Amino acid sequence: MTPTSGPRRAAVLGSPIAHSLSPALHLAAYRELGLSGWRYERHQVDEAGLRGFIEGLDVAGDGWAGLSLTMPLKRAVIPLLDEISPTARSVEAVNTLVFQADGARYGDNTDIPGLVAALRERGVEKVSRASVLGAGATASSALAALAEVCPGGEVVAYVRGEQRAREVRELGASLGVAVTAAPWRERARAFDAELTIATTPAGSTDDLADSVPASPGVLFDVLYDPWPTRLAAAWSARGGAVVNGLDLLVHQAVLQVEQFTGVTPAPLAAMRAAGERELAS
Repeated sequence: MTPTSGPRRAAVLGSPIAHSLSPALHLAAYRELGLSGWRYERHQVDEAGLRGFIEGLDVAGDGWAGLSLTMPLKRAVIPLLDEISPTARSVEAVNTLVFQADGARYGDNTDIPGLVAALRERGVEKVSRASVLGAGATASSALAALAEVCPGGEVVAYVRGEQRAREVRELGASLGVAVTAAPWRERARAFDAELTIATTPAGSTDDLADSVPASPGVLFDVLYDPWPTRLAAAWSARGGAVVNGLDLLVHQAVLQVEQFTGVTPAPLAAMRAAGERELAS
C-alpha cells in the first residue's frame, strides 16, 4: 500500500500519559519505513479537555494522520466521531482515531485484534476454557478477543461486586460469549483454565503467585512495567507460557501504524525492540 504523502503528525492522548511507550513504538516504525518528517507526540488530555483538543486541531494544515487514545478517553471520544468500526462498537471503546481524507473522524479498536495477534504469536490459536481477572476496559477487550480464541467454550470472569458481574455477563451475551461471573475471592480458581488473562492493575495479583499450579496453562498478563509481575515470574518458574503487556502494546500499535500511514505490514520486530529499549532505559 502506498504511504500517505508528505510529513504527517500523530499523537497519543491520555491522563496520565508521561509513561506511554507509544511514541517509542510509532517513531521506530516511521524510521524503519523511511517516513522522514513524520512526528508522533504525547499529550496530557483528560475527558474534560478532549473535545477542545480534537476540535482545535488544524487537521489538514498540520497534516494530522491520527490519534492513539488511552485511559480515560476510550469511551469519551465516541461522541466526537463520524464513524466507528464494528470492533470498537462491540465494546464501546475506541483507542484509534484516524483522520480521513475528507476530514471525517473514524474510530477503531486495535486492542482486540492486537490481543488475538499476541496470543497467536505465542502459539495460542484456540482454547476451550479461559478465565479473565478483572472487569475494566481491558477485560472488555479480552472478552471480545475470546469470542475468537474461545468460541463456544467456557469463560469465567472473576470480578468484584454484583454490578461488575452483571456487566460482564451482559457484555459476553452481546459478543456471543457465554460468560460466567465469579467472585474475586475465588480468583485462584482461574488457573484451572487453559488460558488466564489478567487485566488488573500492578500488584493486584501478587497474592496469587503461590497459587500457580504445578502444570499451568497460558498466562496473558497485560502489564509490562514493572516486569515480570510476581504472578508472571511464578508462572514461568513452573514452566507455563506467559504473554505480556508489551506483546499486546506492540501488536495493537502495529495496526495503528498501518491505519495512520497506509503502509502494510508495519515493522513489528523494530517496534518491539524499541519498546524493550525504552523499558530497559
